[in-house]
Amino acid sequence: MPPADPPGGAGQADREQASGGARAVLAALGANLGIAATKFLAFAITGSASMLAESVHSLADCGNQLLLLVGRSRSRRAETAQHQFGFGTERYFYGFIVAVVLFTVGALFSVYEGVHRIAHPEKVDSPVVAFAVLGVAIILESFSLRTAVRASNLTRGPRGLAYFIRHAKAPELPTVLLEDMAALTGLVFALAGVALSAITHRGEWDGAGSLAIGALLGVVAVILAIEMKSLLIGESASAEVAHAIVTALEDGPEVQRVIHLRTLHLGPDALLVAAKVAIRREETGGSIASGIDAAERRIRAAVPIAKTIYLEPDLYRPAGADEEDPAVAVLRDPDE
Repeated sequence: MPPADPPGGAGQADREQASGGARAVLAALGANLGIAATKFLAFAITGSASMLAESVHSLADCGNQLLLLVGRSRSRRAETAQHQFGFGTERYFYGFIVAVVLFTVGALFSVYEGVHRIAHPEKVDSPVVAFAVLGVAIILESFSLRTAVRASNLTRGPRGLAYFIRHAKAPELPTVLLEDMAALTGLVFALAGVALSAITHRGEWDGAGSLAIGALLGVVAVILAIEMKSLLIGESASAEVAHAIVTALEDGPEVQRVIHLRTLHLGPDALLVAAKVAIRREETGGSIASGIDAAERRIRAAVPIAKTIYLEPDLYRPAGADEEDPAVAVLRDPDE
């Protein structure tokens, strides 16, 4: 059986995820602005390559969070004659740009700086300053990550963060979660690089720390790009939401059964529903039209994010070309 829907029906989780994502982005932006300033100050004092890599990382994160906020704002524009389904997917576009920025600005710069410092090692001055700044940064990043995790807990239920990041339809929370986890891990790499450089008096360790940060950011950027690409191409509703749609359609006398069902996210909180439904042979034109209207109302009550619904009435012919989609049977009875 699919997990129980959260209060408010299927689709409520998507709305909660959207509001929680905004809070997480703002929290991350505030934390990263403070972190970037302190890291750049520490780099100016210590000359550490790891600190420079982390400074650029935090600066890139600030830009990324601003991009996510811009995407949220632009996605709310009303539909036009050229974009008749609205601009909800613009949030996915800006999420993909975040992945590009994270890779080009964060990962490539850190790798370059790491390779350069390994080939031309330099002594790390005042490592105590670097340790103090990294400690403060770890505290601030932990605060940002806690906010993102709490927001995700409202919608992911018992499932793990990896599942949530893979299947979430709103790009903000998964992006902030990935960035914050990468930031905390990167701070540990920077701390290790500076510490080993100070203990061994070999600047190569500082460069190795920067190299590790770059590799980490590259992996996160690739994961984020893959997820945003999938959302940009177009993802269907989750199994729970699709089950709620089938149940709503078949919960009235107007529809005998659902023959075909296709869904598409036009944005995190906007769903396109297209279905072919079986009606009785004796139905008249007027009764078919009123029945379709009633079925649409049931869908919107069960799945509030179903903004656009197209229902095609047909006769059910099991042995013909309109044989029922096997996926619909699974949605109708998940225990089978």
